[in-house]
Amino acid sequence: MGVTFDNVAYLHLLWLVLLLGGVYAYGFARKRRALERFASAGLLGRLMPGVSAGRQKFRAVLVLAAVAALVVALSGPRWGERKIEVFRRGLDVMVVLDVSRSMLADDCRPNRLEKARQYIRELLEVLPGDRVGLVSFAGRATLSCPLTPNYGWFRMALEEVDPRLAPRGGSNLAEAIRLAAAKLGERPGEHKAILLITDGEDQESDPDYAARYAFVDHEVRTFAIGLGDAAAGRRIPVETEEGIDFVKGEDGTEHLSKMNASLLERVARAGGDGFAVPAGTANIDMAEFYRRMLDQVQPQEHEAQQQQRYVRRYQWFAALGLLLLMLETLMTDRRPEAVVAAGRAAA
Repeated sequence: MGVTFDNVAYLHLLWLVLLLGGVYAYGFARKRRALERFASAGLLGRLMPGVSAGRQKFRAVLVLAAVAALVVALSGPRWGERKIEVFRRGLDVMVVLDVSRSMLADDCRPNRLEKARQYIRELLEVLPGDRVGLVSFAGRATLSCPLTPNYGWFRMALEEVDPRLAPRGGSNLAEAIRLAAAKLGERPGEHKAILLITDGEDQESDPDYAARYAFVDHEVRTFAIGLGDAAAGRRIPVETEEGIDFVKGEDGTEHLSKMNASLLERVARAGGDGFAVPAGTANIDMAEFYRRMLDQVQPQEHEAQQQQRYVRRYQWFAALGLLLLMLETLMTDRRPEAVVAAGRAAA
């Protein structure tokens, strides 16, 4: 039978039981030594006939056992499986992340790609259990993480995407949007959204048409966040054997990557009248961004799923701990009167 804990770290508090036991042991030993200095063992029995050292120790044991039981209750023990039906209500959000070399430009600190990762992590913090997936793209699009409610798995996929691992250079927004729409379109309903995070550099495809196709054919709305300096632009670093160099054009001059805000706005409008936020090099509030999305994309209740859950058993330990504390409170250190009277008669 498997046993799990909701808060296993609280079990470290069991060390307090050992510490408290040591305090009790020290207190009893010190008290005994003090009494022995005051009178001999035989005289103590006559002076304190009604006091039971055994009862005192038993009360200490009750307190220690109660504390241990309450610590176990606090850790949230579970065992014994049962099937329950889980209903989930929320959105399906496919994050489409640009991992082309232009996303390494450092006009956003530390660079555009890391800023995009930061925004995505902040979004996960406000999602109320929505399913999320990840499409990464440069010259080609890749499904890096299918739709899942497992945010830990999604975070692992997010950290692994890298421009150096892209199968092809360039920036193909249209292919990425089509791939995301196809994965979202596997389930009917208007609870689906594409979140495009990019600098908007794309000279290879027609992302407006792809976003319109996603909405018309798959009921998927498109939203966008633009990163990068739209005015001056920034150089694109590239690693060479000699060190860091910068991408150059055919005439040998360094290429400056700029955010294409107008393209992102066109894509968002084509994708079901969504919206684009040209963040540029500034910070945006992802909680507010998500609230704006909810104004246009309504959550949907998905079919119930049978899940195996371990049953919570903390109540047993909490009740045991409280019972032991009550018993310790009701007990006294004195012997029963019959035992005391018999002791006096023998004396």
